[in-house]
Amino acid sequence: MRELAHAGLSAYLPTIARSCFSLDERLPAAMTSSHLLHQLVTCSAERDGQAIALVSGEQRIDYASLQASLESFAHGLMHLGIARGERVAIWLDKREENVVASFGAGLAGTVFVPVNPLLKPEQVGYILRDCNVRVLVTSPERLALLEATLADCHDLRHVVLTGNAPATQGALPVHSWSSLCDASPRAGHRIIDTDVAAILYTSGSTGRPKGVVLSHRNMVAGAKSVASYLENRADDVLLAALPLSFDAGFSQLTTAFHAGARVVLLNYLMPRDVLKAMAREKVTGLTAVPPLWIQLTQGEWPEGAAEHLRYFANTGGRMPLETLKAIRARTPRSKPYLMYGLTEAFRATYLPPEEADRRPDSIGKAIPNSEVMVLREDGTPCAPNEPGELVQRGALVALGYWNDPEKTAERFKPLPIGAGGREAGLVLPELAVFSGDTVRMDEEGFLYFIGRRDEMIKTSGYRVSPTEVEEAAYATGMIGECAAFGVDDAALGQAIVLIAKPVGEGELDVAGLLAALKRACPPFQVPSRIIASTASLPRNPNGKIDRKLLASQLDA
Repeated sequence: MRELAHAGLSAYLPTIARSCFSLDERLPAAMTSSHLLHQLVTCSAERDGQAIALVSGEQRIDYASLQASLESFAHGLMHLGIARGERVAIWLDKREENVVASFGAGLAGTVFVPVNPLLKPEQVGYILRDCNVRVLVTSPERLALLEATLADCHDLRHVVLTGNAPATQGALPVHSWSSLCDASPRAGHRIIDTDVAAILYTSGSTGRPKGVVLSHRNMVAGAKSVASYLENRADDVLLAALPLSFDAGFSQLTTAFHAGARVVLLNYLMPRDVLKAMAREKVTGLTAVPPLWIQLTQGEWPEGAAEHLRYFANTGGRMPLETLKAIRARTPRSKPYLMYGLTEAFRATYLPPEEADRRPDSIGKAIPNSEVMVLREDGTPCAPNEPGELVQRGALVALGYWNDPEKTAERFKPLPIGAGGREAGLVLPELAVFSGDTVRMDEEGFLYFIGRRDEMIKTSGYRVSPTEVEEAAYATGMIGECAAFGVDDAALGQAIVLIAKPVGEGELDVAGLLAALKRACPPFQVPSRIIASTASLPRNPNGKIDRKLLASQLDA
């Protein structure tokens, strides 16, 4: 199919673009706007089918071929008898089939559930059971790991394998990817933009992970918003280094496809693999989380790694100021974008690059087509610089947590009268997402992250954000990575513990670090205990340092 598309299928792209909507609703050939997730690919294929959409190892897949693959996968799901809105789980590393299944599931009118490839079989089984997955797309190697788990997944009906497939797995029929995608065209389910497109599971560092339910409107609005302020364009090359099960990782696909750009899929083992890919593929945009940025600053950059980099973006936590300075020194021609968001609303804020020198500790202002407020517990707006809860409204707010009304009611609440554009005469409620994060807004409307409510350290009568302690530690230049958290203490309420790994291979000067923190911080922010670590700190499946796991290990 790919060879056919490359040989001339692009001449028939208007027909392809229209025919794909036999699975929902036919649209004009001149369609230029996307409303459903798969239409991000369709519209770019219609504009330039021969442009490269994906790079996966040695494969280079153009938009016409990708569009054709989405249709084939969707037809295959219809032949399996999958009903509208049923769930299709994808447990794969970053590869072509992962992308096709994610967007093809939406084209069929079903819901895709990306499963982090780092999860263990028991965790995968929980997700399959929790959202009643009907189809699992995985590899033969991964299927073998699930042998003892699948028997408890009573709603699962089919397994699709990227390689050679046995006839069954227990009582389950198993299909090869090629046989599924060779199915004849079959009309699918009608879908609209408020239908569910995906369920993304949060990392669940404590307790069970929660499934965040996202509509087509959520995901397309997010793609358009992020692509607009990143100024993504068709000649961009984005490196997908983050997991596709992570909202910021999947965003690399949606923003690129909206712009008709290219995405390079990378399953890296070491930070140097990221740097080599940047040079090899002439990457223009890279988004990463703080731990990866810290690691990248400590490695040798090959020639050409930053030559084409137009921007770099941080998400998943505040980037330490020293790390930001180091990255900017390595990439003097790149624009820095400091972003903040949560899975429940995809993305909330970004700091314009021109503000990075003036206020590098800010998370910026609301992204386009979204509104962010700072509210007190009674729902009234906070005064400038008064700490309050970050609340977001708009098209990006998710549909809640899957099958969890209690947690949904805690986080998704009616917008109070007087907040944002809410007027007393409006009868129907508007649900906003209450983030659980404490922030403040200055007189110019720029936001500053203080901490998560459930991570704030209460010591000596003060509320201390762990990020404040970590930022001070990074500023000493003595450490490569660290994590601060509170532990119970009879005298203080909670004592601050800092676990830190030194820069390089030497030993951490604990006494010197403590002395530096005493000079830089008020007494109530100085750690009561500093623990030196020679190993990298543990990450959750999305690559963030796992403070809660470290705290639990210390308690044990």
